[in-house]
Amino acid sequence: MTTEALRAPRIATRPLRRISEKSGLDTAAGHVLMVLLSIFCLFPVYWMLASSLRPANAMFETSLVPTSMSLDNYTQAIDAIPIARMLINTLVFSVLSTVFQLLTGIIAAFAFARWKFRFDKLVYTAIALTWLVPFQVVMIPNYLLIAQMGLLDSVAALILPNLAAALAILLLAQAMRGFPREVIEAARMDGARNWRILWEVLVPNLRGTIASLAILIFISSWNEYFWPLLLSRTAENSVIQIGIQMFMTAEGNQWGPLMAASTLASLPVLLIYIVLQRQVVQSFMKSGIR
Repeated sequence: MTTEALRAPRIATRPLRRISEKSGLDTAAGHVLMVLLSIFCLFPVYWMLASSLRPANAMFETSLVPTSMSLDNYTQAIDAIPIARMLINTLVFSVLSTVFQLLTGIIAAFAFARWKFRFDKLVYTAIALTWLVPFQVVMIPNYLLIAQMGLLDSVAALILPNLAAALAILLLAQAMRGFPREVIEAARMDGARNWRILWEVLVPNLRGTIASLAILIFISSWNEYFWPLLLSRTAENSVIQIGIQMFMTAEGNQWGPLMAASTLASLPVLLIYIVLQRQVVQSFMKSGIR
């Protein structure tokens, strides 16, 4: 009896050791796979930076590390286009689009989440359907409206169609519907009205969702190309994405200045990603579209 009792724990631990070893191998394999995927994703960014530092006579060399480095490409890019003005225009457009979409999204989402009115589901469905409409369908009406308002070739023309977005309304409405009703009822018992409940109870407790949505909107606005291309007439009132395209001509592509301008255009977004990495990942997970 004593011998069997002593042997039992030894027999039971063998499967646990195998499971532990297998789990360790799976973890190591997962880490190796993630490292390879990270290298695969970061290599284009590195190649863009390396190419921007190569002189013109070494632009097409295949070495991973540039044999010689120069800042001539950045000088040419700055001289060819008003890159500082374009970056400022892009920043203003992205920031204001983000602020207005968050503001309209918060107010509309609160109305859908907390109030019941006639045809509320129909209106909510219509807003959701606008998310499925391609931009090419509405670009002509938007362009004609902007032209009649006399706002062509201006930053304001870029912002107006982006004052509200279905994505912001849908995402924030779902977040507010999942907010505990007990907290809202407690605020009502303390005498808080709807406006105060929205800005002092809901918004502070949804900071993570709002921050994630703000990052997603900002990155999407920063990378906007087709709408600025349709409206812009001068480089001074355009955005950086249009400036990058100016180095691609029928006579040939100016790869050095193009890579330099692309690097300068990518720096703000890369800095945001480095500083707010967790929120960026959460925004992609919560949006469910990337």
